Amino acid sequence: MRIYLGNLPYESAEEDLEETFRQYGQVESVTIIRDRDTGRSKGFGFVEMPENGEAQSAIDAMNGKEMGGRTLTVNEARPREERGSGGDGGGYRG
Repeated sequence: MRIYLGNLPYESAEEDLEETFRQYGQVESVTIIRDRDTGRSKGFGFVEMPENGEAQSAIDAMNGKEMGGRTLTVNEARPREERGSGGDGGGYRG
């Protein structure tokens, strides 16, 4: 299961999150989303755990928990919305 982590402290490291989530089971991967230009954390990320039961235990335990002075939002990640060619595209209509 892919788990969404929101409101992460900006100084969070993947290794720290992996260690934290490993308390609940096997962790496949940890990704902190970073600004493309600065490399600074955007304050959210994802943890991938192969066992749904372990992932749910992690969500139940970690959601609302404080880390680095911030209250975490932890839940099952929703699939990414397709970025189709919807809308009018904006731009100059002159």
